[in-house]
Amino acid sequence: MPAYNKTDAHPSTFILIGIPGLEAAHIWISIPFCVVYLLALLGNCSLLFIIKTEPSLHEPMYLFLCMLAVADVVVCSTAVPKLLSLFWFHDGEIRFEACLTQVFLIHSCSTMESGFFLAMAFDRYMAICNPLRHSAILTRAVIGRMGLAVVLRGIVLLSPHPFLLRWLPYCRTHIIYHTYCEFMALIRIACAETKIRRAYSLIVAFLTGGVDFILIICSYVLILHTIFHLPTKDARLKSLGTCGSHVCVILVSYTPAFFSFLTHRFGHHVAPHVHIFVANIYLLVPPMVNPIIYGVRTRKIRDRFFKVFSFSKPLTKSFLLVRYI
Repeated sequence: MPAYNKTDAHPSTFILIGIPGLEAAHIWISIPFCVVYLLALLGNCSLLFIIKTEPSLHEPMYLFLCMLAVADVVVCSTAVPKLLSLFWFHDGEIRFEACLTQVFLIHSCSTMESGFFLAMAFDRYMAICNPLRHSAILTRAVIGRMGLAVVLRGIVLLSPHPFLLRWLPYCRTHIIYHTYCEFMALIRIACAETKIRRAYSLIVAFLTGGVDFILIICSYVLILHTIFHLPTKDARLKSLGTCGSHVCVILVSYTPAFFSFLTHRFGHHVAPHVHIFVANIYLLVPPMVNPIIYGVRTRKIRDRFFKVFSFSKPLTKSFLLVRYI
């Protein structure tokens, strides 16, 4: 450990420590992390395949869901392989450029996820509050432009992060007390004034996740107002049911995100391992849970899944019959 503290201002590598104080349990912690990661890959890839191959799912909500699935896969795949290498092989070394790339991909794709949640909320608003114009407004071209706008926003607003970190001197230590490279984790080990960089990060977080969350709440206020003015109870329940999956996904994603963001900046008395656990939950759990929520609650996706799965039975029987003959 002391050897890593002999540092210069511009390191070629950093050393990821993992979860401070729980190093002895890393191998056990890695097991659920690995399982959750594999489930996230399987669930999102299955979701993408099902939506692509089922023409009836080529609707705005499911197209935005595909965009969300891609962002989820990129986020967890950017962090988890290195995390598992650290936990399994004690390989905590990461090159400076790779660390900055990790910072950019994790933060920009997380911002894109928030934007896709907002786009999905807009789709629900149009479907419930203005159903006659829903298909006319949310055309394929409009959906594509909205998706492109969300991606460009994430790239443009988060591109300065790696440069802000590159220009900092790291003369205190090259050890990062985290499982992956995160903006605030690097800011904390810099030996220079970082108020402007922290302020920029705070402003970007508010302009993306903060504004998105406010607009999502506003859209659901209007949605609920419309739903409770519907004439029948069945119509109200049906309309609420179409929003259930989206609301569950938002709660699963935003809760750890806001907790991680607020504790990193204001929770100075929160134990470091709690910070890191929540940060990892934010990267791992939503990508795993999102396809499960939509798969269980959406009949079209569920029916298509069972339809694809049912093909395996006749194929297996035919194969065994051919071998027997």
